[in-house]
Amino acid sequence: MYPNDATKQKAWMKKHQRLLDKGVIEKLVITLRFIDSTNPEVVEKLRIETNYFERNANRMRYPRSRREHLFVGSGVIEAGCETVIGSHFKQSGLSWTVRGADAIVALRCCQLNIQFEDYWETRPAGLHDSTSISPTLRCDSSAT
Repeated sequence: MYPNDATKQKAWMKKHQRLLDKGVIEKLVITLRFIDSTNPEVVEKLRIETNYFERNANRMRYPRSRREHLFVGSGVIEAGCETVIGSHFKQSGLSWTVRGADAIVALRCCQLNIQFEDYWETRPAGLHDSTSISPTLRCDSSAT
């Protein structure tokens, strides 16, 4: 699609991004299916991307999501993950097992969602001891 014309590329992208923004995924899929190319790599890429849009069309109803005051971009989710998880786990001197990290993530999410007590009420008996949620901590000699 206009490999040597950046202006036409941008115009094509803008037009088709509007379809995505409007939630008209079926029209975008049809458009992509009718793009003709003799380049096998382009044909394969188009097939993969078109199938992706087709499979995930219900998740791309952006106008509905916006009406429901839901986020349609990943930035808010990524920032939330960094706040909830990244900043806690990246502290100097900490090393985590998967089990310990999973438990701490669950606790951290409950704490931030003001559901901390609910978390403990749903835990099976015997899992309330500290060993079930303890990370493996190691001293980082460079931090002292």
